[in-house]
Amino acid sequence: MAKAKKQLKNQNKEFFEALAFMGAEKGIPVEYIADKISSAIVVALRKDYGTTENIICTIDPETETFKVILRKDIVDEVEDSRVQILRDEAVSQYKAGPEAEFVEIEMDTRQFGRIVAQTAKHVIRQGIRDVERSQALSEFQAHNRELLTAVVQRIDPKTGNAAVTIGKSEATLPKLEQVPEEELYEGDHIKVYVVDVKDTEKGPKVMLSRTHPGLVKRLFETEVPEIFDGTIEIKSVSRQAGSRTKLAVWSANSEIDAVGACIGPRGARVNAIVEELKGEKIDIVKYSDDPVAFISEALSPSKVVSVEILSEEPKMAKVTVPDSQLSLAIGNKGQNVRLAAKLTGWKIDIRPESGFYGEEE
Repeated sequence: MAKAKKQLKNQNKEFFEALAFMGAEKGIPVEYIADKISSAIVVALRKDYGTTENIICTIDPETETFKVILRKDIVDEVEDSRVQILRDEAVSQYKAGPEAEFVEIEMDTRQFGRIVAQTAKHVIRQGIRDVERSQALSEFQAHNRELLTAVVQRIDPKTGNAAVTIGKSEATLPKLEQVPEEELYEGDHIKVYVVDVKDTEKGPKVMLSRTHPGLVKRLFETEVPEIFDGTIEIKSVSRQAGSRTKLAVWSANSEIDAVGACIGPRGARVNAIVEELKGEKIDIVKYSDDPVAFISEALSPSKVVSVEILSEEPKMAKVTVPDSQLSLAIGNKGQNVRLAAKLTGWKIDIRPESGFYGEEE
């Protein structure tokens, strides 16, 4: 008897050591795993011992207690021996009181067969998958619309999609959300923006991006303390990933140079972001509630002669620039004026000061 108790104690010790190891490896609370194992054992024993209601499994990692109790109703005539016991037997074998309605029988956990173990293993595995999925979903939801650091694990040679890890979770950075002409390699540490998080039947679906304007906005919040603490506000961002970004900033404090603060001493702050974006050009302009002033700023680096508001609804404006600045104002393939229009929310028609585009209209 003493030998059997010692064997059971050693068996329990090994079980709880394995439980602790599993919890540490998976990053899952041991109590959660213990609860899943308890449920699995109850389900697995249901076939042999009646219903789940008459089986009680207790697994307490703190006290290293592992018990399975079979509860049987005390009756005068047994119809189902799995859930019932005669009163005489309950009194003589389990010392039940004369008025007791049921008796609890502690089972020897060593007697659980291979089928029970396999069934429990399956349920436990499913439970761990569920909690890992839940943890991944919670982790990403907590960082929705935020900037995260991801490690590139592999690049799909066919699609160009990058499999990345963020903490202990895996996600995909689609080729379309990667910066054009940017080469990613296994082991690279990159900044990604969490565009959205959805819970699907196949698990959490996380939409990551390197091209989203939100990425640049979060990078500036990281680099510029005045943006992080709210002294300076980013009013709008427009971006052509890999090429150019325009950022409109503003401060309620008239003594603060919002544009200068974002550029930083000797350009240190903006240069750090340009380096992270692999050389992407960044225009930082001063925001204004006055559309004339804002549109003029947004067309930087070109100079503007005048801005004429043509219509408030829809928002349309005609901008006159020096003839020598026309190509700069429009930009390569219309990039500068297109980004300025997106930044301000106004449709911009650019005209040279002479009124001609090189030929008589």
